[in-house]
Amino acid sequence: MFDVRKRSGIAALLAGAALAFGGAAQAQETFKVGIVTFLSGQAAQSFGVPAWDGGKVMIEAFNAGTAPAPYDKKGFGGMEIVPVVIDEAGGATVQVQEYRNLVQRENVDVVVGYVSSGDCLAIAPVAEELKQFTILYDCGTPRIFEDASYEYVFRTAAHATQDNVGLARYLKAKGVEVNTYAGINQDYAWGHDSWADFTAAMKQVYPEATVSAELFPAFGAGQYGTEISALLQARPDLIHSSLWGGDNQALILQGLPRGLFQRSQVVFSAGDHAMPPLGANYPEGVIVGARGAYGYMAPDTELNRWWTKLYMDAYNVIPVQAPYRMAQALTGLKLAVEKAMEANGGKKPTSEELAAAMKNFSWESPAGLIEMTNGGGHQAIQPIAFGRSMKNDAGEVVLGDIVRFPARCVNPPADMKGIDWINAGFPGAQCD
Repeated sequence: MFDVRKRSGIAALLAGAALAFGGAAQAQETFKVGIVTFLSGQAAQSFGVPAWDGGKVMIEAFNAGTAPAPYDKKGFGGMEIVPVVIDEAGGATVQVQEYRNLVQRENVDVVVGYVSSGDCLAIAPVAEELKQFTILYDCGTPRIFEDASYEYVFRTAAHATQDNVGLARYLKAKGVEVNTYAGINQDYAWGHDSWADFTAAMKQVYPEATVSAELFPAFGAGQYGTEISALLQARPDLIHSSLWGGDNQALILQGLPRGLFQRSQVVFSAGDHAMPPLGANYPEGVIVGARGAYGYMAPDTELNRWWTKLYMDAYNVIPVQAPYRMAQALTGLKLAVEKAMEANGGKKPTSEELAAAMKNFSWESPAGLIEMTNGGGHQAIQPIAFGRSMKNDAGEVVLGDIVRFPARCVNPPADMKGIDWINAGFPGAQCD
């Protein structure tokens, strides 16, 4: 049975969906997974709920044994997967307590979660204290493994350095002229790290370009009239933004009638997830990143075709960033559990055994190869893609002009921090 713990009116809907395919209790051994993502608040609609939607159908397929090889063994090594789903809303202090509850009261075997960089920074040392194997499935700040090292904590998605190095490379590859540029990014770790990486990358790729405005509205601000006025007055050639969730949607809806997207070339480093909810209201001509090769930019592989069909059959919408990131965390976790079981004689693995299995691991996800090469084998690198929003023949806003970059073109080497790598001129980058 799926256990959904949250504090919003959507609880009944999600709990009902969970019951629909939980089924009767099984006599077989189970593997309990704590899953944490935004189910309420401004990040829920475009990110948190789609992430859980992806996790839900993926876990259902794993439990049924209907996923393609090498994911076709039922559950995790024959163990039924039982998720306990927690709402990430409430801030870092709340999430630390919820994490302790998952580990000490719910006795989960693994925790998979966290969208917010602030939450990840708060949770990682607690996971280490409790010696609980934990996968951070999203959160972009490079600081997790650049400022500390962990034994039990892993991040199965690349951090924000690749987003902003990739954006600068995309602009150059597409011949976009940039003499001046501005930024509007949220006033916390994710926004500041994203802007720092982007400005550093631009100094390497567009050394003559200058910054005309730097804006840092609060996370969840929702109203951007002052910032839009400042950007229109600055008239930069390019506007960079790492706003996500409801903040990203609000900037789009408020900027459209004021001509923001006609005056400057706007680039969203993580903007693909706003496309399905906004539909025809999404502006054309925006350069969009997805924090990976996701959605319209995903590779044409058997695994991705299966995953896309699985998600679209359930929800009648293309999966974008959030469900892909959850999917790559769960596919990696499944193979790590089964790898650990092969080594221990078929028993449910401990946190120590799971950590040993995941360290320096690699696996094929719907978005391509995920490699745990950085952060002492705890931090993933992956390919990334960018595109430009445009209408297709059916009048739908999709992504075209897609360019994909290999993981080692846009991610720092294992022995360098992202910002140091950028400032040194991307030594060792492999872009061919």
